[in-house]
Amino acid sequence: MKRLVERSTSHSGRPLWALLALAALSLSSCDSTPRERQEAARTAGHELDTLARKATRKIANVGKATATYHEANRARRARPLDPREQIAMETRLLGPYSGQVNALTPADLPNAYAQFVRAVRAERTTFTDRDWDYARAVYQRLNDQLKQIRMDMPTRYEVPIRARQAEFVALQAGHAAKGINEATKQTK
Repeated sequence: MKRLVERSTSHSGRPLWALLALAALSLSSCDSTPRERQEAARTAGHELDTLARKATRKIANVGKATATYHEANRARRARPLDPREQIAMETRLLGPYSGQVNALTPADLPNAYAQFVRAVRAERTTFTDRDWDYARAVYQRLNDQLKQIRMDMPTRYEVPIRARQAEFVALQAGHAAKGINEATKQTK
C-alpha cells in the first residue's frame, strides 16, 4: 500500500490525484455556457459588421476620389501642351541631351534616360500635375526615339533603359497615388 501511495505522488511531493483535481478545476472554470458563447458570438459578429461597414465606406470614398481625380486628369490632359513649356521642360529634364532627342544614338540613349529619371526624381516634389504632363511628353519622345533605333541597339543597353522606364512609371504612379489620397481626404 505504501508503494501505491509513493507511485501516486508526483516529483514535487504532491499526490498525483491532487494535481489532477487541480487541473480539472482549472479546465472546468474555462468552460462557458451556451448562453455565454452565444453572447460572445453575437458581440464578435457585431464587431465584424461594424468593421465591414467602415471598410465599405472607406472603399466607396476612395472610389469616388479616384473617379474625381481621373476626371480632373482627363480634362487637364485634353488641353494641348504649350510648345514653349515643352521645350523648357525638356531642357530641365534632359540637360545636355535637350534638343537632340531625335539624334540620340543607341550608345547615348541609356544616358539620356538616366539624366531624365535623375532630374524627375530630384524635382518630383515640386511638380504640379501639369508638370507631370510635360514630363510624360519628354518621356514619350525618348520612347519614340527608342522605337526608331531599337533594331540597332545592343542588348546591354536595353536593360538600363528598361530600369529607367520602370522607375519613371513608378514615380508617376506615386504621384497619382498621392493625388488620389489627397482627393480622398477632401471627400470626407
